[in-house]
Amino acid sequence: MAPGVLESNDLKAVSNYIKDGRCKNIVLMLGAGKVLVLIYMAVFRLGILRAGVSTAAGIPDFRSPGTGLYANLARLKLPYPEAVFEINFFRKNPVSFYTLAHELYPGKFRPTLTHAFIRLLSEHSLLGMCFTQNIDTLERRAGVPSNKIIEAHGSFATQRCIKCQTPFDDEKIKDIVMNFAERKIIPRCEKKGCKGLVKPDIVFFGEALPQSFSKAPSIIHSADLLIVIGTSLTVHPFASLAMICPDPCPRVLINIDSVGDFGARSDDVILLGKCDEVVKELCEELGWEEELVRLWEETAGSTDVKSGISVGATTATTNAPSESRPEGESDEKLEEEVAKLAEKIQNEMGLEEGASSTTVTKKPPEELSVSDKTTNDSPRCLSSSLSCFSPACAVT
Repeated sequence: MAPGVLESNDLKAVSNYIKDGRCKNIVLMLGAGKVLVLIYMAVFRLGILRAGVSTAAGIPDFRSPGTGLYANLARLKLPYPEAVFEINFFRKNPVSFYTLAHELYPGKFRPTLTHAFIRLLSEHSLLGMCFTQNIDTLERRAGVPSNKIIEAHGSFATQRCIKCQTPFDDEKIKDIVMNFAERKIIPRCEKKGCKGLVKPDIVFFGEALPQSFSKAPSIIHSADLLIVIGTSLTVHPFASLAMICPDPCPRVLINIDSVGDFGARSDDVILLGKCDEVVKELCEELGWEEELVRLWEETAGSTDVKSGISVGATTATTNAPSESRPEGESDEKLEEEVAKLAEKIQNEMGLEEGASSTTVTKKPPEELSVSDKTTNDSPRCLSSSLSCFSPACAVT
């Protein structure tokens, strides 16, 4: 099948298309990758995540639903593994989530070369939008403008009461999350007379996707180039974006494995490999390598998770994306960290918030009814009250 818009189906052709001025609106789809997001995703039984964008931040992929993180979460005292991220379970027992929240909370990991590449596209006035599955705000911390990011699964950038939707103070939630193991405080709404549970604005099953995601079809249809990076394309409706991209628009996949229906269209380009390495090679072809490295080096300073504006110069503790490591070393480290996390959750799961205060007291966790439990183990749709536009999804 001969390409139509592109001169060939390779990296050089993509570079030439960007450089010759025909490509003015690039849309990205960014997958989840590191352990902060993997904890969030694994309990949903969404299958194996591949070499995602954030693995270069120092944590490897979650490779199999039968080992590691999934296996440890599966043995916890949960009615079913994904309950920790279901809104009905959270209403009854928020302790499990807040036990995990310390591990999920942004700040541990530094943005990668791939995140710097997204900002670079923005600085060249080529970025139409970045759709991301990440909840860790790494795109914002890399300096990508917030108006160029749609966080399909929400993020930790903001939080609010699940009862009245009143926003909750950033510093207060951070203090509660970081000190939960010692204080056992569940954050509650401070609006007079409410006292509802407070939750970060990450999407739980049973909740609607962010309203901004409803713009997705029109944004995709206006793209000159779609670049899909580090995702298994198993989570709908996010995965649907690649499917609804119009045929004349070239699609580029940067991933460890070929996924979705890539390769079925004449202008599909499949670039297999580690995300950072492929992105660096593309930037070399574009003549942007020095700019890419400069922007990535800037991420050594901390940044505001809402605006993406640099606010300090705290040295990052994570390894550089290009740093090599012995085979298996990172996997062993992950297994050790997962085991510790699982033990922590195991110890905490017998706790419940007090009836008249926000301090947690000992109480057996409540069981959910059969209707609260989702039994479908196939790839799931995160769409709730927002209709899914995926032709592969049963949710309408």
